Amino acid sequence: MPAGIRLPGPTAWTAIGVGALLAAIAFAANGGLRLGETTAVEIALLLGCGLGGAGAILTTPDRGRWWGFGAVAAFALFVGWTVLSITWAVNPSDAWVEANRSVTYLGLMAFAAALARVAPRQWPGVLAGIAIATVVVAGYALATKVFPGTLSADELYARLRAPFGYWNATGLFAALGVPACLWLGARREGYGPASALAYPAVGLLLVTQLLAYSRGTLLALAIGLIAWFAVVPLRLRGAAVLLVGLAGALPVALWAFARDGLTTDRLATELRAPAGHQLGVLLAVMVLVLLAAGLAVTFLTARRPLPPRTRRRIGVALLVALALVPVGFAGHLLTTERGFTGSISHAWTTLTDPEASTPPNDPSRLTAIGSVRSRYWNEALKAFRDHPWRGVGAEGYATVRPTYREDTLEVRHAHGFVVQTLADLGIIGMALALLALGTWSWAAARATGLRRRDRGLPYPPERIGLLTMASIVVVFGVHSFIDWTWFVPGCTAIALLCAGWVAGRGPLESWLRAPAPPLRGPRAWLRAPAPAVGALLVVALALVTAWAVWQPLRSLHASNDALARLEAGDTAEAIRLARVAHDRNPLSLEPLSVLAVAQARAGDDQGALATLREEVELQPGNPEPWVRLADFQFNRLGQPQEALASLENAVRLDPRDPETLGAYLVVRRAVEGDG
Repeated sequence: MPAGIRLPGPTAWTAIGVGALLAAIAFAANGGLRLGETTAVEIALLLGCGLGGAGAILTTPDRGRWWGFGAVAAFALFVGWTVLSITWAVNPSDAWVEANRSVTYLGLMAFAAALARVAPRQWPGVLAGIAIATVVVAGYALATKVFPGTLSADELYARLRAPFGYWNATGLFAALGVPACLWLGARREGYGPASALAYPAVGLLLVTQLLAYSRGTLLALAIGLIAWFAVVPLRLRGAAVLLVGLAGALPVALWAFARDGLTTDRLATELRAPAGHQLGVLLAVMVLVLLAAGLAVTFLTARRPLPPRTRRRIGVALLVALALVPVGFAGHLLTTERGFTGSISHAWTTLTDPEASTPPNDPSRLTAIGSVRSRYWNEALKAFRDHPWRGVGAEGYATVRPTYREDTLEVRHAHGFVVQTLADLGIIGMALALLALGTWSWAAARATGLRRRDRGLPYPPERIGLLTMASIVVVFGVHSFIDWTWFVPGCTAIALLCAGWVAGRGPLESWLRAPAPPLRGPRAWLRAPAPAVGALLVVALALVTAWAVWQPLRSLHASNDALARLEAGDTAEAIRLARVAHDRNPLSLEPLSVLAVAQARAGDDQGALATLREEVELQPGNPEPWVRLADFQFNRLGQPQEALASLENAVRLDPRDPETLGAYLVVRRAVEGDG
C-alpha cells in the first residue's frame, strides 16, 4: 500500500481508540438511568482515568506548568458540593448515585487535561475519534429504523431514541459530531479521501437528528455552528461540508416524515419493516452521493483553489442568504392572523406557560413552540425557593416534585441544568457551577487565542482543532440548559473530553513558540520521586472511589437476592441478606423495605414496624416510606389512627397521587366509623 494512503500511525490509533471508547460508553451506559450499566461504565472510567492519570504524572515533561488545573479544580469544588449534599439530601440514596456520576465526570475531565499535556500532538485523533463514535452510534440508531424486526421489535415510539432510550440524547450525540465532521472536511492538511468522508457523515448525523424530532438539539447545534463559523477561518470549506450534507439529509428526512411506517407510534413490526427497508436504500444512496460530492469538492479545491476575490463573493452571498432567513421569517409573521407582535407574544406565552400541552410525537413537533419544560422549571424553582441556599440534595428534584406538581406524571429531572442545580444544590451549588464555567471559559479563550492580546496570531491546524473542540462544548452546554442530557454518560463524555483537552493545552502563544518538551523517562523518577508518589496516590484514589461507586449496586444485588430467598420461603436468609444490603448502602430504602417484609413473614411485627419507622426517619421528605408505614399499620397491625397520621404526611408530600389519596380516604372512613 502506498505510504500516502496511510494516516500517521499514532494519530490513526488515537482516532480508533477514542472512537471505540466513546461508542462503548454510549452503548454500555445507555441513558444513564440504569444502575447496573451506569455503575459498570463509571468504575471502568474511574480505573482507566486513574491509571492514565498516573501515567501522565510519571511521563509529563519536567518543565512547564500543568495548564487546566484551575478549571479542573473549580469543577472539583462543584463536584465536592454535590458529594457533600448527601448529608442533607431529601433522598440521600439518589444523591449518592449522582455523586458517583459527578466524580466520574471529574475524573474524565482531569484525565483529558493531563492527556493534552503529555500527548498534545494527538488532537487530530481525538476529533477524528469523536466523528467516528458519533457516526457509529447514529448509524446504529438509523439501523433500528431500517431493520425493526431485528434491532427494535419491541419499540413503541416512532421517534428515534436508540441506543439511549431517549430521543433528545440520540439527537444530541449526533449533534456533537457535526463540528468534528466540519473540521474533518474543511481542514487544509490531511488525506483528501478521508476529508471527503465528512460529507456523508454530516448527512447521517443530520438525518438522525431530524428523525429524533429533537428541537433542542437542532437549536444547540445551530448555536454551536454559529460559534464555529465565527471563530474558525475555514468558513467556505466548512459551509460546503454543511450545505452538501444538509442537501442530502433533508430530502431523506422529508421522505421519512411522509411515511406512516416511520412516524406512527405503537405500530406492529411487520408494518414498520417495509418503510424501514426503503429508508435503508435511501440512506445508502445518500451516502454514496454525498461521498462522490465530497470527493469532487475535495479534489477540485485541491487542484484549483478559489481566488481570494471569488472566496469573498461566495462568503458575502452566504452571509446575505443567512441574513435573509430572519427577514423572511419576520415577513411570514406579518402575513399571519396575529401579526408580527401578536405572533411573538403568542409564541412566548406558549413557550413559558406551565399549563401548555405537550406537542405530538410526530414530525410536526419540529415546528411546534409549546413545551412542558416550563412546568418542570416552575416546580424546580418552587423547590429552590423553599430551600434556597443548599437545595434539597443532589438529584432530589424527583423526590420533592410531587409536593409541587399539578399533574400525576412521573418525572425524574427538571429538564434544565440551571433550574435543577438551583433545586438540588441551591445558590451555593449554582455559584460553584458558574465558577467552574467561568474558569473553563477563561482557559478555553487562552488556549484558542480568543483573548484581545492574541489578535493577529496565526491559525495553525491545532488552533482550529481546539476551536472545534470548544464548539462541541458549546453545543453540549446550550442543550444542557434546556434538557437533562448531562445525566447521559455517552453525551457528557464527549463534552468533557473536549473541555478537559482545551483547558489542559495552555496558552496559545506558549505552544506556538516552543515545541512540546520531551517526556520524562524512568531515570527521572529516581532523581525526583515526587511524581511516582503522586502517581501512586492517584491510583489509590481511583481504587477507593471505584469501591465507593460500586456499593449501591452491591446493595441492590443483595436486596434482589433477599427477595429471591423470600420467594423461596427462606425468611431467615432473606433477613440476613437484607441486612447485608443495608450495610452496603445505609442510605437506600430498598434494603429496609425488603427487611420489613421478611420480618413480617417471620412473624416479627414489631421488628417490621421498627424497620418501617427507620425508613421514615431516613427519608422523612419522601412520601413512599410514609405510605408503606401506613399500609402496615392499617392492614397488618389494625391501627387506623396511626395509619391516618402517616398518610397525612404522605398526602402533604404528594397531594396529587391517586393511590395515596384513595388510601387516605379509606383509612379516614375507618377512623370516623370507629369514632
